[in-house]
Amino acid sequence: MSTAVLIAAVVGGGVLYVMRRLFPAQKAGKLLRYPADTMRGKTVIVTGANCGIGKALAAELLKLRARVIMACRDQRSAEEAAQDIKKQAGPDQGEVVIKHLDLASLGSVRRFCEEINEEESKIDVLINNAGIFQCPYTKTEDGFEMQLGVNHLGHFLLTHLLLDLLKTSAPSRIVVVSSKLYKYGHINFDDLNSENNYNKAFCYSQSKLANLLFTLELARQLEGTEVTVNALTPGVVRTRLGRHVQISLLAKPLFYLASLIFFKSPLEGAQTPLYLACSPEVEGVSGKCFANCEEEELMAKATDEQAAKKLWDISSRMVGLTN
Repeated sequence: MSTAVLIAAVVGGGVLYVMRRLFPAQKAGKLLRYPADTMRGKTVIVTGANCGIGKALAAELLKLRARVIMACRDQRSAEEAAQDIKKQAGPDQGEVVIKHLDLASLGSVRRFCEEINEEESKIDVLINNAGIFQCPYTKTEDGFEMQLGVNHLGHFLLTHLLLDLLKTSAPSRIVVVSSKLYKYGHINFDDLNSENNYNKAFCYSQSKLANLLFTLELARQLEGTEVTVNALTPGVVRTRLGRHVQISLLAKPLFYLASLIFFKSPLEGAQTPLYLACSPEVEGVSGKCFANCEEEELMAKATDEQAAKKLWDISSRMVGLTN
């Protein structure tokens, strides 16, 4: 028994030490409070709204009387999430609409956008939240490396196909969820699909850097339209995003306990995208990145206008918008 306790103590101490090194204590952010009618009459699309940050965000928007379109790949999970957030929102709430969207399929993205353009008279806010994290090497339906395909290219096409409606709905907003892990990547223009070499951590960072460069170039193209676009880094949040990360059975319970100490809850992680979707403080602000509801200073590689333009042109060809 004493040996087992000693091993558990050593392993536990090691896990806590590593967690402290990898994930400094998250800035304690206060939960935002807006008047109950803040989003009444507004239509908001949230991708990946069935879990994690997306679900928490959808719940908060519903409380503010928004019409929330949950764009999700898993219909059953979306329906369960919708029931949960309706219960959370209370009796006087907005409206929930569930739409199928698989960002790993350009065909699905196009079908989703066709439905939205036919059925919706306006879009006030588009929140590109869905993502995949450090998965084994796989390709999307269209042959793209999965993380690049879902995190960047799927949202790239989605946003492009909804731009006309966003412009006619102006003033409107686009919110892009990135990650501080962009710092560990670069855009490998010679092998965007990682066919020559695949490193799952690098590919995630590359896709999150792509989100920031996309935001930069899109903001430039939208100048004068009253459609704004801003990115955010939510911090380390307790979500299912890390389901592909391998953790030993012995360390799993310790990792879970440590995550309760060091990670944000989904609701805390949802505060910055909620701020960018609702706050009058960012009205007219575009092309920026935020963390903890404050503007964040980015590394030079995330503000490289030439790289942003090059990535835009390549992405346009990859998703079939240009030859």
